[in-house]
Amino acid sequence: MTRRLPVLVFALAMAAIPFIPGMPPFWMVLLDNIGLAALVAMGLVLLTGVGGLTSFGQAAFCGFGAYTTAVLTTAYGLSPWLTLPLALLVSGAAAVLLGLVTVRLSGHYLPLGTIAWGIALFYLFSKLELLGRNDGISAIPPLAIGPLKMLDPGTIYFAIWVAVILCAVLTMNLLDSRTGRAIRALRRGHVAAEAFGVQTARAKLLVFIYAAMLAGLSGWLYAHFQRAANPTPFGPQAGIEYLFIAVVGGAGYVWGGVLGAAIVVVLKEILQSYLPLVFGGQGQLEIIVFGILLVVLLQLAPAGVWPWLMSLLPFDTDRKRPDTSIAPLAAARPNLKSGALLRIDSARKQFGGVVAVNNVSFDVQAREIVALIGPNGAGKSTTFNLITGVLTSSGGSIALLGNTIDNAPPQEVVKLGVARTFQHVKLVPDMTVLENVAIGAHLRGHAGAVSSMLRLDRADEAGILAEAARQIGRVGLSDQINQLAGSLSLGQQRIVEIARALCVDPILLLLDEPAAGLRHMEKQRLAALLRQLRDGGMSVLLVEHDMGFVMDLADRIVVLDFGTKIAEGTPDAIKRNPEVIKAYLGAAS
Repeated sequence: MTRRLPVLVFALAMAAIPFIPGMPPFWMVLLDNIGLAALVAMGLVLLTGVGGLTSFGQAAFCGFGAYTTAVLTTAYGLSPWLTLPLALLVSGAAAVLLGLVTVRLSGHYLPLGTIAWGIALFYLFSKLELLGRNDGISAIPPLAIGPLKMLDPGTIYFAIWVAVILCAVLTMNLLDSRTGRAIRALRRGHVAAEAFGVQTARAKLLVFIYAAMLAGLSGWLYAHFQRAANPTPFGPQAGIEYLFIAVVGGAGYVWGGVLGAAIVVVLKEILQSYLPLVFGGQGQLEIIVFGILLVVLLQLAPAGVWPWLMSLLPFDTDRKRPDTSIAPLAAARPNLKSGALLRIDSARKQFGGVVAVNNVSFDVQAREIVALIGPNGAGKSTTFNLITGVLTSSGGSIALLGNTIDNAPPQEVVKLGVARTFQHVKLVPDMTVLENVAIGAHLRGHAGAVSSMLRLDRADEAGILAEAARQIGRVGLSDQINQLAGSLSLGQQRIVEIARALCVDPILLLLDEPAAGLRHMEKQRLAALLRQLRDGGMSVLLVEHDMGFVMDLADRIVVLDFGTKIAEGTPDAIKRNPEVIKAYLGAAS
């Protein structure tokens, strides 16, 4: 309730504004424009700030919403309210078609792709006879509730701001959920997200469609606010401006989109009104000054104005801890007593002319800790990536409990009970420890996007968070549960990765240099935890350079050198092996 109180106060304040005595109509127009821009920016917050997908083409989706209602109400006489679901449907359908191509792009190709189809759609709107070409469509009927027609800015104001507040609440609900964590994980790349079962292509498409539908809603409202639709507001320049709004407000914050819309819309209006008076109306100096002011603003608050403003206000940011008394999630898989768990037979990985893994064979038995050691560049992390589906193999076979998993996608490998950490930590730094660890339980939850937005996922969510809290306590980081992961030391971040992997409830745990960055006592606690996991039925395959840690912990050691296995055996046997001493351990002086 306390988290919803600011939203309720804001809603009441916005509802009271039109009733302020002497409120100028011009201010109501300004507030309407802020609300329309905020809807688009809110979608960009989710798409760009949270999901990491930069789009310059959101104005085109506004056009889909606006033109849909314009055509249906003027040519076919439909009620404006009946056209709303159709406008959202058209915007969403367009997003599916464009998203299937666009979200597969990466790097600079993604924003370039959005610019390309944004320009193409702008020219399409201006050339189609059905849409009135460059003149557009006029005489669009106003929104009406019974006899009340929303003909002036003061009456449609309520429709616009109800939509803004409702969409903000739905968006915050979505982000505070299993689906939301999957979306937020995208910004740090797809490898870690996929390793815990996130269907990254599906998550990207989902957020792309959602942002497009918010833009379509804005376009629908715009058409009935202006009672006309033409191509100009839906062109590339408007798309760039919407992205500016999201960045200025705070690209990762829902209410940052609203604040950014207020700053940019008001600033543009002030400059357009007063600069011509100061400089005698010569040239369009407001564009130059507007750009300079935005650059200065971003220098002062590089993450956006909203987080900067929140840091100045005395708000209590402490989060409630999950209730760990909730019944644990059902075991994801049976507890194995004995037998071969993982078999690697002549695994090979070749990058062009470089053989990174050269016909390597070994196995991991149930309830066993196996260490994979060797010099830098020996192929250890590449072997991990072959097992977990990050890389496709060039030959050989990999099987888990008799099921072939070589070349299987990471989402399928983790379903079979293989969880991992990474050589280079892959956490989302601006998410809490609890939220990062909860990503590991992604496949153990079932709630989808719609149920999350409507807050129907609370039981599912409570179970996931309780499981994450238990695993955090298991690795000894309960005091840091609500800290941002990026604020932890490297050693603590590695422990957080282990907790995240344990949330999978794996039968095989792959740890890539888990002791790196840990102090002596932390290494001792980690070793005790791994022994406890082994005794509880879990197998561990680890890569590590700390030979004291490995020799005291591992039941068996496999040694690689230049991608080839040169030895395998117990720690005592490996210590005495001449080839291992020559290649890696070195002789005692």
